[in-house]
Amino acid sequence: MSRIGKKPVTIPEKVKVSLQGTALQVQGPKGTLNMSVHPRITVKVEGSEVKIARPTDIRTDRALHGLTRSLIQNMVVGVTQGYSKELEIVGVGMKAAVKGNLLSISLGFTHPIDYTFGKDIEIKCPKPTSILISGADKQRVGQVAAEIRSFMKPEPYKGKGIRYAGEHVRRKQGKAAS
Repeated sequence: MSRIGKKPVTIPEKVKVSLQGTALQVQGPKGTLNMSVHPRITVKVEGSEVKIARPTDIRTDRALHGLTRSLIQNMVVGVTQGYSKELEIVGVGMKAAVKGNLLSISLGFTHPIDYTFGKDIEIKCPKPTSILISGADKQRVGQVAAEIRSFMKPEPYKGKGIRYAGEHVRRKQGKAAS
């Protein structure tokens, strides 16, 4: 049996979990998240716990068992604490600013890059060279961070670009070293 899937998900006091058919909804202080449960997986809400079960031990059922449990756990944590990612901008003259639901990033191109984000994501710029992305949905926060990073990934010679906070960029020597 899946070691992850057999552990029940505990529901905190401020969180409400409802299941209607295969639609699972988790409500909490940070928002509401919805998920469609795979038809082969059985989900039961019992008191302050959510229990996940699978019909057989075939490979796909085992994989879906642990995955479903992890997704439900991430939803519960998301509506209570939320998730956040921090990006750093490295380079002379590169900066970012937030205006409403528009992130404007100057990366040394001829024009600034404008990135619009939805109401489910909150983006702040505590410093012009750092971007803080937060929200209740773990997958959405990671996707927005990856999209912003893709505007200018860190290059290996000088390390300029947008990187995750604490990310190590492998540097190359360049042709002057040879």
